[in-house]
Amino acid sequence: MIIITGATGRLGSKVVQRLLDRIPGEEVGVSVREPDRAAGLVAHGVRVRRGDFTDPGSLADAFEGATQVLIVSAGVTGDAAIARHTAAIDAARAAGAKRVLYTSHQGAAPDSLFAPMPDHAATERYLAATGTPFTSLRNGYYASTVPLLLGQALETGELVAPADGPVSWTTHDDLAEATAAILTDEGRFDGATPPLTAPEALDLEDIAGVLTELTGRTVRRVVADDEEWMAGLIGHGVPEDRANLLLGMFHASRRGEFATTGPVLTDLLGRDATPMRSFLAETVTPR
Repeated sequence: MIIITGATGRLGSKVVQRLLDRIPGEEVGVSVREPDRAAGLVAHGVRVRRGDFTDPGSLADAFEGATQVLIVSAGVTGDAAIARHTAAIDAARAAGAKRVLYTSHQGAAPDSLFAPMPDHAATERYLAATGTPFTSLRNGYYASTVPLLLGQALETGELVAPADGPVSWTTHDDLAEATAAILTDEGRFDGATPPLTAPEALDLEDIAGVLTELTGRTVRRVVADDEEWMAGLIGHGVPEDRANLLLGMFHASRRGEFATTGPVLTDLLGRDATPMRSFLAETVTPR
């Protein structure tokens, strides 16, 4: 049985949907903190059990009978993230899983300027040290982040944000489809995958250009001072630690940490990965 954690989240839910296109529901199990939110999967034959990374006992039950476990990374950073990931890895191994898969990131590195990246790197090191076969999915940066960075750009014509660098923005849908392909082709990748990214890397200047083309209204990129931008976030109620985290993303992108692209995602999909222009046309521009 293939177990998917975080199966009510944005990525995990899509992975389950794609798996059900490939294999019977009876071969899929989900581990979720709130089983009621996944109740609809039962009708497809999926096994739904409660599993919480902070409660190892619940993971033992959720992972029972697993042949593979996909661990979707936790939405926290630092020691808390690493502790949750290692608890899930230990539980998967204890359940007898033959392979553990983990949703890492193309920018995973111990010296990254963006806080989640060292956490991914530490989780990968832990996985490698267990001796259990594993696949670390080096996912591209989620394209869904871009609409959150636009602010009032579509209303004011100015995309205001700190200095940035190119990012290979990649959609959840594409990554979920590729993950399902990897899960159903056991052993295709051993260790960290090559970057699973869209084929081009765009900075916010490029994004402003795309928005201009899509809307017919000029959107101008305006570079904000780091501290002023962060102060503006805090002034609008964003917690300071969250604002610092977001600023770290810009620092990392300036250093080129998210600029890598590659053909592997397209190969897995058997089609072109979704370009940012298509994503923005569907998500942020008027129809």
